[in-house]
Amino acid sequence: MDLGVETLIGRKEGAIGWMIFNNPQRRNAVSLDMWRAIPDVLAAFEADLEVRVVVFAGTGDRAFVSGADISQFEAERNDATAEARYAKAAAAANAAMAGISKPTIAMIGGYCIGGGLAVALTCDLRICTEDSRFAIPAARLGLGYGFAGVKLLIDVVGPAIAKEILFTARQFSAEEALRVGLVNRVATRDELEPLVREYAAMIEANAPLTIRAAKIAAREALRDPHKRRLADVEAAVAACFDSADFKEGRTAFMEKRPPAFRGA
Repeated sequence: MDLGVETLIGRKEGAIGWMIFNNPQRRNAVSLDMWRAIPDVLAAFEADLEVRVVVFAGTGDRAFVSGADISQFEAERNDATAEARYAKAAAAANAAMAGISKPTIAMIGGYCIGGGLAVALTCDLRICTEDSRFAIPAARLGLGYGFAGVKLLIDVVGPAIAKEILFTARQFSAEEALRVGLVNRVATRDELEPLVREYAAMIEANAPLTIRAAKIAAREALRDPHKRRLADVEAAVAACFDSADFKEGRTAFMEKRPPAFRGA
């Protein structure tokens, strides 16, 4: 059963939850309705114990997400009150994307621009096509780019590359994106979805509690040292050792068979 709205679809396929940006006429630009739908879709995946991996994808072959839907600016962002309403919805969506405990993969084909790159940066892994293009064009539009977005970009590529992306507003090729660590892998168009599914299958086969603990530790490592919630990391690690999956992992190793993890 599909979740979300027509332009932002949540679809479960086995252990994969697909969140699909479905606005191909506008290169999957994100509308207010799409921002509002994201938290609900991800909350459903978070609650579903069968979902082990969440993949973000865009419809069509032109773009992953090309940014915010500028055609809505006049109606939805035409004054300070409207902008505050829009910003609240976008912030809630970004918090949901960054906060989901399950591993996420951005499957990027084509343009990944502005808000689209911000969406991709919330994912744990990014896999793109050879013809993908990445940019944050805020400096060409006179927009102020907020601290949260700049911090997320710096966390991924470091301050020097982040400044280049923001100051020049130029498009980075897939090859450049791979070199600076903006993406994990580059594939041909035909290889993209099979490669993403291969990664999802590898993740699915591993212990969910171990992956969750690693994701929490990585999150805390990026916080300011005095703000780190190390108790969360310790609790997540302890949960691994107290789990039936830890026993299953040891038993499967001794029996020389693949483990069957249940996430408990």
